Amino acid sequence: MPTSEADTTLSAETAAQSTTTDGLTYQSILGSANEIWVGFVERIPYFVASIIVILIFWFLSIVFKKIVHKLLGSRSRHQNLVKVFQRVGGALIFFIGFMIAMVIAVPGFTPAKLIGALGIGSVAIGFAFKDIFQNLLSGILLLISEPFRIGDQIVSGDYEGTVEDIKIRATTIRTYDGRQVVIPNSDLYTSALTVNTAYKQRRLQVAVGIGYEDDIEAAKAEIIKALDKIESVSKKATPSVIATGFGGSSIDLMVRWFIEDGTQANKVASIHQVIVGIKNSLDAAGVNIPFPIRTIDLSDPSVSAIVNKMNEQQDVVDVNKTVAE
Repeated sequence: MPTSEADTTLSAETAAQSTTTDGLTYQSILGSANEIWVGFVERIPYFVASIIVILIFWFLSIVFKKIVHKLLGSRSRHQNLVKVFQRVGGALIFFIGFMIAMVIAVPGFTPAKLIGALGIGSVAIGFAFKDIFQNLLSGILLLISEPFRIGDQIVSGDYEGTVEDIKIRATTIRTYDGRQVVIPNSDLYTSALTVNTAYKQRRLQVAVGIGYEDDIEAAKAEIIKALDKIESVSKKATPSVIATGFGGSSIDLMVRWFIEDGTQANKVASIHQVIVGIKNSLDAAGVNIPFPIRTIDLSDPSVSAIVNKMNEQQDVVDVNKTVAE
């Protein structure tokens, strides 16, 4: 019995200590949560102030872009450079505002600490964002050097279309069949690029074949007269017609002319008009535009042997039909 009473007393003391410990732990958690909540409530004015600072600098970046557009937007030859000032300047203003907001909202935060943190992982960041940084730098260089502008029609690799926007990371073009293509700026900066509308005039050409029996100079004169009647053909540059070779069934001529508007729509329309005009003019003048011709020489002995063999087989077939009847 005494032993049982001692065990009961020990169990009661252990339970009391456990209850006390749980109570202390609960009070510690509650106290910590209360401190966090009080600290958060105390920082609310700073959070609000930081948000206001970000909004103010965001508004200033918009004002900066409008001022740059108003001062430099009228200079049509440097539209890409205007975009560089707008985007880089606007981003810099917003970044400054963000840094100030972080200093206000986060206790002990300084720009030096952020730079130090970025410095620690600079190598990893460099490898991870290599392509992004490459496109970013290429975009800035494209906007500064201006090899093409918004509205130009370009050819890059397998894509051809009208430039809709030149962003820092990529350039957007609209293809002639109505699709949108986003091309990374690094591809445009490091690869060959054709700008179809870089110059006002653009030369076009089409091949024409005339018969061997026709006079080349007479056909050339008829083609030149046809080109003079077509409105899309430039009058500032003289068209040319030159013989380029002896074709399988015709004398090959190359017709070249210039147009004043080098866009794709005008190019297609002008080629159509020129082909129709040349065809009508040569038909009226009696100049032949021959079909492809193949000449078969039957004088070879092997050909005669084949013909004789076919005739013999046909005779056998005819005899069999006669016997059957």
